[in-house]
Amino acid sequence: MLSYRHSFHAGNHADVLKHTVQSLIITSLKEKEKPFLYLDTHAGAGRYQLRSEHAARTGEYLEGIAQLWQHTDLPAELMPYMSAVRALNPAGNLRYYPGSPLIARHLLREDDMLQLTELHSSDFPLLRGEFLKDKRARVARADGYQQLKAKLPPPSRRGLILIDPPYEMKTDYQDVVKGIQEGYKRFNTGVFALWYPVVLRQKIKQMFAGLEAAGIRNILQIELAVRPDNNQRGMTASGMVVINPPWKLEQQMRNVLPWLHKTLVPAGTGHTLVNWLVAE
Repeated sequence: MLSYRHSFHAGNHADVLKHTVQSLIITSLKEKEKPFLYLDTHAGAGRYQLRSEHAARTGEYLEGIAQLWQHTDLPAELMPYMSAVRALNPAGNLRYYPGSPLIARHLLREDDMLQLTELHSSDFPLLRGEFLKDKRARVARADGYQQLKAKLPPPSRRGLILIDPPYEMKTDYQDVVKGIQEGYKRFNTGVFALWYPVVLRQKIKQMFAGLEAAGIRNILQIELAVRPDNNQRGMTASGMVVINPPWKLEQQMRNVLPWLHKTLVPAGTGHTLVNWLVAE
């Protein structure tokens, strides 16, 4: 089943967190001259129209990127991320939102490489169309988890692997653990960044336990909650699990998360968290 469409959720609070972390990791990797691979296992369509029927139906971006768009006092940690959003909206009106592939394209250098994978029959042609003229990019309609076997390690031995499944299948929580295990065996010095939604906290705890049991070390957890955990339908929080994070990332997120929470959740409900699941 492939029914999930990110166009309903583009630019929401979870995207703000995910893409802030993604942008900071890429910026850190660029501090060394040697090129690196950006591998996106569940890339989506790449670009999203915030005035489309899908986005308008949920309006989730209004409580996400729209809250940041007009700010002139953005923390420095948000600058790489917001530069990618602004590049897609040069006229100054917030019309489009860049998914993770377009954020990577904006931030990567000429000799860095992109490997993008998407299975959805509607989103894949859109993604492929975005990158037709980009010689750095390879776009495939394939199982993203299989790419963790097929494309790792990269020749440069440097890379960021973003794993962002829709979690529409119950098995996704186990599949991400298996996929990371396979990728880590091949490329244990790479940066792996896994996005997760908090719908049922128990599912996340089980996923974390699987990662810890795999013997992987140096795992940082970053989380932004807009509501307390509950048993009702809907996502209350989201987070990123980063394996082998750049050394600055922990402090960068400790700096910026309180500002993000205050801006995105004026009522003050929920929480922020930066925590080591497994130390180095």
